Formats: sequence, C-alpha cells, structure tokens
Amino acid sequence: MSADPSQRAVEVRRSARRRRTVSAYREGERTVVLIPARMSQAEEERWVGVMLDKLAAQESKRTLGDTELTERAERLSEQYFDSRARPRSVRWVTNQNTRWGSCTPAEGSIRLSHRLQGMPEYVVDYVLLHELAHLLVPGHGPRFWQLLEAYPKTERARGYLEGVVAAEHLPAAPAAPDAPAEPASGVPAAREE
Repeated sequence: MSADPSQRAVEVRRSARRRRTVSAYREGERTVVLIPARMSQAEEERWVGVMLDKLAAQESKRTLGDTELTERAERLSEQYFDSRARPRSVRWVTNQNTRWGSCTPAEGSIRLSHRLQGMPEYVVDYVLLHELAHLLVPGHGPRFWQLLEAYPKTERARGYLEGVVAAEHLPAAPAAPDAPAEPASGVPAAREE
C-alpha cells in the first residue's frame, strides 16, 4: 500500500452498459473508477474526485487506534516539522463535540474528536498537523499559520470541515425515490448513482 493513498494511480474504465452508476474500488496500488461511457471529461474528473473521497472515508472508518494515531502524528511531525513537534500522547476522545481536536502543550497531549473517524485521511492529517503545530506555537498567530502552509491540503481540509459544520445545521435532504441503500461498513467499494 502506498504511504499516501492520494498518490495512487487512478484508472478510469468506461462502459457502454453502465447507464447511471459510478463505482470505485482499490486494485493493488491502483484505484479503479467505473463510469458510464457517455460521461463528459468534466463529469469524469468530478466523479473521480468524489469517488476517491468516498473510498478514503470508507478506509478511514476502519478506525485507527490510539497507537496508530500516535505513529501517524510522529510521521507527520517528521515530514512537515522536522520532528520538532513531539507529542507525549495522541488519542481519540468522545467528549469533543464542538471542536475537531485539542492540544495541551504543557503536557504534550493531543486529543482528536471521534467525529473525525470516517473522514478522508487528508482531513485527519490536517487536524493532527494543526494540533502538532500547537506544540510549537501555542496560539493562532502568523507563525502558527505559517507552519501549516507546508501541508498542501490545508485549504481543502478546512473546506471539507466547514462543509461538515454547515451540513450539520441544515435539514437532511429527502432521499430520492430510487436512491440506493447505504453500503454496509467495511465494504471495499464505493458506489454513487
């Protein structure tokens, strides 16, 4: 498995028999996206992005334990902060419903909200990096944000989280009459109509 799943090769397979559905699955080091043959290039690009995010979310639902979360934080610190941010503990918590993560620099502890579980890896990585940066710079001043500029998916992750917050304040959209049932968790393929 590639260290960064977003760097996997993507193969798009068009099918004349496929009318409306789009699906995706992992095949070794490659992601295969199946789309209808009639789809435009712009639609293909949009759906590839959607399906990659869905697969990443499904994969991260196979929850990282606290040990794996700590190892991930250490790798991120090494990659983006030259290993200068050294947490003593990194763990999931269920008592953070209004923030995504928190950090106590004096203790070297980082806590991530359980609500992040199941979100794409780049989002979890952003929140981890945000909290790691607090080990180096406690506040949210210019030096803090300068540290986060090193992570190339900062804006994308922040947009994702803003979308989640906005969606939580909106009523649920009614389901389409022919909407497919949600797949069981742990299913390796993502599918969208």
